[in-house]
Amino acid sequence: MAILVVAEHDNAHLRAATLNTIAAAQRLGGDVHVLVAGAGVGGAAQAAAQVAGVAKVLSADGASLADGLAENVAAQVLALAQGYSHILFPATAYGKNVAPRVAAKLDVAQISDIIGIDSADTFERPIYAGNAIATVQSADAVKVITVRTTAFDAAAATGGSAAVENLAAVGDGGKSSFVGREVAKSDRPELTAAKAVVSGGRGMGSAENFKLLEPLADKLGAAMGASRAAVDAGYAPNDWQVGQTGKIVAPQLYVAVGISGAIQHLAGMKDSKVIVAINKDAEAPIFGVADYGLVADLFTAVPELTKAL
Repeated sequence: MAILVVAEHDNAHLRAATLNTIAAAQRLGGDVHVLVAGAGVGGAAQAAAQVAGVAKVLSADGASLADGLAENVAAQVLALAQGYSHILFPATAYGKNVAPRVAAKLDVAQISDIIGIDSADTFERPIYAGNAIATVQSADAVKVITVRTTAFDAAAATGGSAAVENLAAVGDGGKSSFVGREVAKSDRPELTAAKAVVSGGRGMGSAENFKLLEPLADKLGAAMGASRAAVDAGYAPNDWQVGQTGKIVAPQLYVAVGISGAIQHLAGMKDSKVIVAINKDAEAPIFGVADYGLVADLFTAVPELTKAL
């Protein structure tokens, strides 16, 4: 039994989510192969070869794969699919873009957002915003799976010595074309990979008030996050959203400021190692999951906390 992990990368480096997905694949017990599909992917392929536990790296390098278009990447995966019992993707925007197409083309049921592996055909995944865990068993010959990366510790990035096999890249399917990309640049860590996150909610009151959190985030070396309510109100950009319909995070430290703790938000951060909540409402649901809670006016408490650090 061999397992294929479809790597997320920027051509030169692997994304952190790929290491977590590899760790999940290793629990299945077979040889783990990693597909690196893109253009000029030599650096990412070599990085994948060094990951502990990887048996082989498949490098597909071609112009048709340069921008990660789902149709072309899926075609590359499908060209290999019959040789594998499981095909794993990280449950990120990239993985969620490609995996459903692969599953549909293989005529199998995708198993989404797994957080546990009971056996080669049985998996655990959260439902109802994480309030219940479903155990799913699949009899499909090829299992297409997306992995909630926060549920699996990352595989070691070094210690491996896998062979790199070059593949012929698939041609452009012509079904979509790359128009442009607007990348938000920040000196702070990437939200899903950060060891600390400072998030603000509707209680911040305005986009201007959100700046109050920046000195605290800077002192903690933290990424900035936000609740959906804050994003919908225009206080913070979409890529900061944490929650069921945003990004799933599990940092060492999560600081929730002015966030009431709606179930959809908790689904995205309750696996954080230490949760600190600041809210003036002592009955706010966020205190139910917080390790440390401070009932106080955030406009007083946050500057004092920042100064104390």
